[in-house]
Amino acid sequence: MHHANHFYGHAHVLARYAGLGDRHPPRINGYVQHGWNIGDGLAPGHPYAERTPSLLWSEQTRRRAWSVGRRNVVVIGAPFSYLLAIRPEEPPAEQREGTIWYPFHGWEGQHVKGDHRKLIALIKDTEPGPVTVCLYWHEYRMRHVRRLYERAGFRVICHGYRGHWWKDTDPYFLDKQLTELRRHRRVASNRLTSAIFYGIAAGCEPAVYGDPMILSNEDPTFGGTARIRRQWPQLHGSTVDLPTAVEIARAELGTDDRCTPAELRELLGWANLQEEEEDRDD
Repeated sequence: MHHANHFYGHAHVLARYAGLGDRHPPRINGYVQHGWNIGDGLAPGHPYAERTPSLLWSEQTRRRAWSVGRRNVVVIGAPFSYLLAIRPEEPPAEQREGTIWYPFHGWEGQHVKGDHRKLIALIKDTEPGPVTVCLYWHEYRMRHVRRLYERAGFRVICHGYRGHWWKDTDPYFLDKQLTELRRHRRVASNRLTSAIFYGIAAGCEPAVYGDPMILSNEDPTFGGTARIRRQWPQLHGSTVDLPTAVEIARAELGTDDRCTPAELRELLGWANLQEEEEDRDD
Protein backbone atom coordinates (compact mmCIF):
# COMPACT_ATOMS: atom_id res chain seq x y z
CA MET A 1 0.00 0.00 0.00
CA HIS A 2 1.32 3.47 -0.82
CA HIS A 3 2.05 5.13 2.52
CA ALA A 4 -0.09 8.17 1.66
CA ASN A 5 -3.18 5.92 1.72
CA HIS A 6 -2.79 5.85 5.50
CA PHE A 7 -2.67 9.65 5.90
CA TYR A 8 -5.31 10.95 8.33
CA GLY A 9 -6.57 7.40 8.82
CA HIS A 10 -8.15 7.35 5.35
CA ALA A 11 -7.53 3.62 4.84
CA HIS A 12 -8.96 2.93 8.30
CA VAL A 13 -12.18 4.84 7.53
CA LEU A 14 -12.61 3.03 4.22
CA ALA A 15 -12.05 -0.33 5.92
CA ARG A 16 -14.69 0.47 8.54
CA TYR A 17 -17.19 1.51 5.88
CA ALA A 18 -16.44 -1.60 3.82
CA GLY A 19 -17.37 -3.83 6.75
CA LEU A 20 -13.87 -4.89 7.81
CA GLY A 21 -14.15 -3.36 11.27
CA ASP A 22 -11.28 -1.71 13.14
CA ARG A 23 -8.66 -4.17 11.93
CA HIS A 24 -5.47 -2.87 10.34
CA PRO A 25 -6.49 -1.85 6.80
CA PRO A 26 -5.54 -4.33 4.08
CA ARG A 27 -3.42 -3.21 1.15
CA ILE A 28 -5.35 -0.91 -1.20
CA ASN A 29 -5.07 -1.59 -4.91
CA GLY A 30 -4.42 2.01 -5.90
CA TYR A 31 -3.52 5.50 -4.71
CA VAL A 32 -6.18 7.28 -2.69
CA GLN A 33 -6.25 11.07 -3.06
CA HIS A 34 -5.28 12.26 0.42
CA GLY A 35 -6.37 15.88 0.32
CA TRP A 36 -8.38 18.38 -1.71
CA ASN A 37 -6.24 19.94 -4.42
CA ILE A 38 -6.57 21.77 -7.71
CA GLY A 39 -4.45 19.35 -9.72
CA ASP A 40 -4.82 15.70 -10.66
CA GLY A 41 -5.51 14.61 -7.08
CA LEU A 42 -2.05 13.20 -6.46
CA ALA A 43 0.77 14.82 -4.51
CA PRO A 44 3.49 16.25 -6.78
CA GLY A 45 6.89 14.63 -6.50
CA HIS A 46 5.71 11.32 -5.07
CA PRO A 47 6.67 8.14 -6.98
CA TYR A 48 3.81 6.10 -8.39
CA ALA A 49 3.82 2.72 -10.07
CA GLU A 50 2.62 2.83 -13.65
CA ARG A 51 -0.87 1.45 -14.40
CA THR A 52 -1.87 1.54 -10.73
CA PRO A 53 -5.35 3.10 -10.30
CA SER A 54 -5.73 6.62 -8.95
CA LEU A 55 -8.74 6.69 -6.61
CA LEU A 56 -9.97 10.28 -6.71
CA TRP A 57 -12.53 12.33 -4.83
CA SER A 58 -14.51 13.96 -7.59
CA GLU A 59 -15.42 14.07 -11.24
CA GLN A 60 -13.74 17.49 -11.51
CA THR A 61 -10.46 16.00 -10.32
CA ARG A 62 -10.85 13.04 -12.67
CA ARG A 63 -11.21 15.40 -15.63
CA ARG A 64 -8.08 17.30 -14.60
CA ALA A 65 -6.17 14.03 -14.22
CA TRP A 66 -7.32 12.96 -17.68
CA SER A 67 -6.19 16.28 -19.15
CA VAL A 68 -2.60 15.73 -17.95
CA GLY A 69 -2.42 12.20 -19.32
CA ARG A 70 -3.52 9.99 -16.44
CA ARG A 71 -5.85 7.29 -17.65
CA ASN A 72 -6.37 4.69 -14.91
CA VAL A 73 -8.46 6.96 -12.70
CA VAL A 74 -11.61 6.15 -10.72
CA VAL A 75 -13.88 8.49 -8.75
CA ILE A 76 -14.79 7.06 -5.35
CA GLY A 77 -15.48 10.18 -3.26
CA ALA A 78 -13.48 11.55 -0.33
CA PRO A 79 -12.84 9.30 2.68
CA PHE A 80 -14.51 12.01 4.79
CA SER A 81 -17.76 11.40 2.90
CA TYR A 82 -17.58 7.75 3.96
CA LEU A 83 -17.10 8.81 7.57
CA LEU A 84 -20.27 10.90 7.30
CA ALA A 85 -22.07 7.74 6.15
CA ILE A 86 -20.67 5.83 9.13
CA ARG A 87 -21.52 8.67 11.52
CA PRO A 88 -24.68 10.37 10.25
CA GLU A 89 -25.82 13.50 12.06
CA GLU A 90 -25.79 12.66 15.75
CA PRO A 91 -27.91 14.37 18.41
CA PRO A 92 -25.70 17.28 19.49
CA ALA A 93 -24.34 17.06 23.02
CA GLU A 94 -24.50 20.85 23.09
CA GLN A 95 -25.65 23.64 20.83
CA ARG A 96 -23.22 24.65 18.07
CA GLU A 97 -21.26 27.70 19.08
CA GLY A 98 -18.45 29.85 17.73
CA THR A 99 -15.88 29.19 15.04
CA ILE A 100 -13.24 26.56 14.44
CA TRP A 101 -10.38 28.27 12.60
CA TYR A 102 -7.71 26.41 10.59
CA PRO A 103 -4.57 28.49 9.86
CA PHE A 104 -2.82 27.36 6.69
CA HIS A 105 -0.04 24.93 7.56
CA GLY A 106 3.25 23.41 6.47
CA TRP A 107 4.57 19.86 6.76
CA GLU A 108 7.88 18.00 7.10
CA GLY A 109 9.22 19.22 3.77
CA GLN A 110 7.80 22.75 3.58
CA HIS A 111 7.32 25.54 6.11
CA VAL A 112 4.77 28.35 6.05
CA LYS A 113 5.81 31.99 6.12
CA GLY A 114 3.33 34.54 7.39
CA ASP A 115 2.39 36.92 10.18
CA HIS A 116 0.40 35.00 12.78
CA ARG A 117 -0.08 38.13 14.92
CA LYS A 118 -1.87 39.96 12.08
CA LEU A 119 -3.99 36.90 11.44
CA ILE A 120 -4.95 36.71 15.12
CA ALA A 121 -5.99 40.37 15.10
CA LEU A 122 -8.15 39.81 12.01
CA ILE A 123 -9.80 36.75 13.55
CA LYS A 124 -10.64 38.73 16.69
CA ASP A 125 -12.14 41.54 14.59
CA THR A 126 -14.18 39.14 12.43
CA GLU A 127 -15.49 36.23 14.47
CA PRO A 128 -18.67 36.88 16.50
CA GLY A 129 -18.27 34.09 19.05
CA PRO A 130 -15.67 31.97 20.85
CA VAL A 131 -12.88 30.70 18.62
CA THR A 132 -11.17 27.34 18.55
CA VAL A 133 -7.93 27.41 16.58
CA CYS A 134 -6.97 24.02 15.19
CA LEU A 135 -3.28 23.89 14.36
CA TYR A 136 -1.83 21.23 12.13
CA TRP A 137 0.53 18.92 14.02
CA HIS A 138 3.51 20.65 12.36
CA GLU A 139 2.70 24.07 13.84
CA TYR A 140 1.22 22.64 17.04
CA ARG A 141 4.67 21.26 17.89
CA MET A 142 6.15 24.75 17.41
CA ARG A 143 5.73 26.17 20.90
CA HIS A 144 6.17 29.78 19.82
CA VAL A 145 3.38 29.49 17.23
CA ARG A 146 1.04 27.63 19.56
CA ARG A 147 1.61 30.15 22.35
CA LEU A 148 0.63 33.07 20.10
CA TYR A 149 -2.87 31.65 19.67
CA GLU A 150 -3.16 30.55 23.30
CA ARG A 151 -2.19 34.01 24.58
CA ALA A 152 -4.81 35.53 22.30
CA GLY A 153 -7.40 33.72 24.38
CA PHE A 154 -8.34 31.09 21.80
CA ARG A 155 -8.92 27.45 22.59
CA VAL A 156 -6.06 25.72 20.74
CA ILE A 157 -6.30 22.09 19.63
CA CYS A 158 -4.78 19.60 17.19
CA HIS A 159 -6.65 16.71 15.60
CA GLY A 160 -3.58 14.44 15.78
CA TYR A 161 -0.68 13.28 13.66
CA ARG A 162 -1.27 12.62 9.96
CA GLY A 163 1.20 9.71 9.81
CA HIS A 164 4.23 9.21 7.57
CA TRP A 165 5.76 6.13 5.96
CA TRP A 166 3.21 3.84 7.63
CA LYS A 167 4.16 5.06 11.12
CA ASP A 168 2.26 6.91 13.85
CA THR A 169 -0.96 7.31 11.87
CA ASP A 170 -3.89 8.32 14.06
CA PRO A 171 -6.70 6.09 12.71
CA TYR A 172 -9.31 8.36 14.31
CA PHE A 173 -7.95 11.66 12.98
CA LEU A 174 -11.04 12.31 10.85
CA ASP A 175 -13.35 11.19 13.67
CA LYS A 176 -11.82 13.81 15.97
CA GLN A 177 -12.16 16.41 13.25
CA LEU A 178 -15.81 15.59 12.61
CA THR A 179 -16.61 15.75 16.33
CA GLU A 180 -15.02 19.19 16.60
CA LEU A 181 -16.68 20.52 13.47
CA ARG A 182 -20.08 19.49 14.75
CA ARG A 183 -19.48 21.52 17.92
CA HIS A 184 -19.06 24.76 15.96
CA ARG A 185 -21.37 27.02 13.99
CA ARG A 186 -18.65 28.29 11.63
CA VAL A 187 -15.51 26.93 10.00
CA ALA A 188 -12.86 29.32 8.66
CA SER A 189 -9.36 29.42 7.23
CA ASN A 190 -7.01 31.74 5.35
CA ARG A 191 -6.97 29.28 2.43
CA LEU A 192 -9.59 27.11 0.78
CA THR A 193 -8.58 23.63 1.93
CA SER A 194 -9.96 20.21 2.80
CA ALA A 195 -10.98 21.43 6.27
CA ILE A 196 -13.35 24.02 4.79
CA PHE A 197 -15.12 21.43 2.64
CA TYR A 198 -15.28 19.01 5.57
CA GLY A 199 -16.78 21.75 7.72
CA ILE A 200 -19.44 22.58 5.14
CA ALA A 201 -20.34 18.88 4.84
CA ALA A 202 -20.54 18.68 8.64
CA GLY A 203 -23.04 21.55 8.79
CA CYS A 204 -20.83 24.59 9.44
CA GLU A 205 -21.09 28.01 7.82
CA PRO A 206 -17.78 28.57 5.95
CA ALA A 207 -15.49 31.56 5.60
CA VAL A 208 -12.14 32.04 3.87
CA TYR A 209 -10.34 35.30 4.57
CA GLY A 210 -7.00 36.75 5.62
CA ASP A 211 -3.43 36.50 4.33
CA PRO A 212 -3.12 33.06 2.64
CA MET A 213 0.53 32.97 3.72
CA ILE A 214 3.34 31.48 1.66
CA LEU A 215 4.47 27.87 1.52
CA SER A 216 8.20 27.54 0.88
CA ASN A 217 8.93 26.20 -2.62
CA GLU A 218 5.22 26.02 -3.37
CA ASP A 219 4.49 24.17 -6.61
CA PRO A 220 2.89 26.67 -9.05
CA THR A 221 2.02 24.04 -11.68
CA PHE A 222 -1.77 24.24 -11.27
CA GLY A 223 -2.09 27.95 -10.58
CA GLY A 224 -1.80 28.22 -6.79
CA THR A 225 -3.86 30.53 -4.60
CA ALA A 226 -4.52 32.99 -7.43
CA ARG A 227 -6.34 30.33 -9.40
CA ILE A 228 -8.24 29.11 -6.32
CA ARG A 229 -9.58 32.61 -5.71
CA ARG A 230 -10.53 32.98 -9.39
CA GLN A 231 -12.25 29.61 -9.66
CA TRP A 232 -14.03 29.54 -6.31
CA PRO A 233 -14.78 33.22 -5.50
CA GLN A 234 -18.11 32.19 -3.92
CA LEU A 235 -16.24 30.54 -1.04
CA HIS A 236 -14.05 33.52 -0.15
CA GLY A 237 -14.98 36.22 2.32
CA SER A 238 -15.95 36.51 5.98
CA THR A 239 -19.51 35.52 5.04
CA VAL A 240 -20.45 33.04 2.32
CA ASP A 241 -23.77 31.99 0.79
CA LEU A 242 -24.42 28.67 2.51
CA PRO A 243 -26.57 26.89 -0.13
CA THR A 244 -23.94 27.67 -2.77
CA ALA A 245 -21.17 26.42 -0.47
CA VAL A 246 -23.05 23.19 0.25
CA GLU A 247 -23.50 22.50 -3.47
CA ILE A 248 -19.79 23.12 -4.20
CA ALA A 249 -18.64 21.00 -1.26
CA ARG A 250 -20.85 18.14 -2.33
CA ALA A 251 -19.22 18.18 -5.78
CA GLU A 252 -15.64 18.58 -4.50
CA LEU A 253 -15.99 15.77 -1.94
CA GLY A 254 -17.69 13.51 -4.47
CA THR A 255 -20.54 12.79 -2.08
CA ASP A 256 -22.81 11.55 -4.87
CA ASP A 257 -20.03 9.25 -6.15
CA ARG A 258 -19.62 7.43 -2.85
CA CYS A 259 -19.58 3.66 -3.41
CA THR A 260 -21.62 1.04 -1.62
CA PRO A 261 -19.60 -1.18 0.76
CA ALA A 262 -19.59 -4.00 -1.81
CA GLU A 263 -18.50 -1.67 -4.63
CA LEU A 264 -15.73 -0.22 -2.47
CA ARG A 265 -14.41 -3.66 -1.51
CA GLU A 266 -14.28 -4.59 -5.19
CA LEU A 267 -12.48 -1.39 -6.23
CA LEU A 268 -9.91 -1.54 -3.43
CA GLY A 269 -9.17 -5.24 -3.92
CA TRP A 270 -10.88 -6.31 -0.70
CA ALA A 271 -13.75 -8.45 -2.03
CA ASN A 272 -12.18 -11.77 -1.02
CA LEU A 273 -11.27 -10.41 2.40
CA GLN A 274 -14.93 -9.76 3.15
CA GLU A 275 -15.74 -13.34 2.17
CA GLU A 276 -13.04 -14.55 4.54
CA GLU A 277 -14.50 -12.43 7.35
CA GLU A 278 -17.95 -13.92 6.75
CA ASP A 279 -16.54 -17.48 6.71
CA ARG A 280 -14.86 -16.89 10.07
CA ASP A 281 -18.11 -15.53 11.52
CA ASP A 282 -19.90 -18.70 10.41
